[in-house]
Amino acid sequence: MIWAAGGFLILLVSGTPIVLALGIAALLAIELTTNAPISIVAQRIYGGISSFTLMAIPFFVAAGLLMEAGGIARRFVNLASALVGWITGSLYLVSIVTGTGLAAISGSGSADTAAISAVMTPEMRKRRYDIDLAASVIAASGALAAIIPPSIIMIIIAITANQSIGAMFLGGIGPGLLVMVGLMLGCWLFARRGGDAYREHEAFTLRRLWVSFVDAAPGLLVPVVIVGGIVGGIFTATEAACVALFTTLVITIFVYKELRLNDLPRIFLRAISLSATVLIIVSTASVFTWIIATQGFPAMLRDWLTGVTDSAVVFLLLVNVLLLVVGMFMESISAVLILLPILLPIAQSYGINPVQFGIITALNLSIGLVTPPYGICLYVSATVAGRRIEQVSRRVWLPLLCMLVVLMLVTFVPAISLWLPSVLL
Repeated sequence: MIWAAGGFLILLVSGTPIVLALGIAALLAIELTTNAPISIVAQRIYGGISSFTLMAIPFFVAAGLLMEAGGIARRFVNLASALVGWITGSLYLVSIVTGTGLAAISGSGSADTAAISAVMTPEMRKRRYDIDLAASVIAASGALAAIIPPSIIMIIIAITANQSIGAMFLGGIGPGLLVMVGLMLGCWLFARRGGDAYREHEAFTLRRLWVSFVDAAPGLLVPVVIVGGIVGGIFTATEAACVALFTTLVITIFVYKELRLNDLPRIFLRAISLSATVLIIVSTASVFTWIIATQGFPAMLRDWLTGVTDSAVVFLLLVNVLLLVVGMFMESISAVLILLPILLPIAQSYGINPVQFGIITALNLSIGLVTPPYGICLYVSATVAGRRIEQVSRRVWLPLLCMLVVLMLVTFVPAISLWLPSVLL
């Protein structure tokens, strides 16, 4: 176990890509501490991705990329602008609402962040908004994709925890909407004191809202199809991903007519590349988690935690601190595959519902997407805004504070994540 954990940390700190760090550390531990044949590596790699449910990931990724290229993202921005564009600090709020809408289609935080940044950052700079705060808010809006279905992280959590993907998806809706409201409230309070740059002079009109809604309505069908189909038992998560991809293709090519057939090879090749990145991390992490489990680390951690406290409240606080720190330095999927098999049985021994614990895990790791030094969404938004990560990080406290408040609510008010699954499933 020391070889696996120590080797992984040393490789990670040295800048080795996480997929290689996981694989090399596991291989080193197998060679030095077990009598297992080296062929176990190939077996665990294959077993890690030999799952019908994991096939949903490339289809959801492709649907998200088609959404960006086919005009759905821009129409979501127009709808959000018609809905909240008359409020003080409107461009912040439009970014947040758009991020929520895009999260319900793509499941990829970095892709959503890039799409929102490309549309909103030039207008914010033109209106003389605080561009560093804008980048951090857009990053937090993109990170909603980790919570709101069809979140790729949620799929990985559901598979790892052996829970219903439908229940996990439904459980993420309430916390995701709370984060959206929290971010909007925080930005509105900031904008109220920000001066004339944040004041709006365009009044809200039902006609503009209706026109924008009708224009965006075909794109809004995609999340309805995904969640409705899974919850209604019409199809599995993988089948839902296929239907989502087909629906997005039809809308972008034949309804909006902004995507040409000769654009598809480029988009699908990018989807294959992104999906392969996710799945190779899943496969190598399965080797790492196997060696950690065989070395008795889960039992050691369980004994330590139960020795420290017999309170579920203290346990959850410790888990939140652990996941927040891990999220700052580690890619989310790897963190789930390494830590969830260890922490979930301990959580269940405290009487914590697995779905709630999965949502807590996803929310912590979504915060990790906007916290330096790893924070991939923060890097994307800073890059598009033409700012250094150090500059944007000075303003990231506002969205982080809003997200942490919601995290505490979800942690200690189980109904927020469990009410919808209990009613609809």
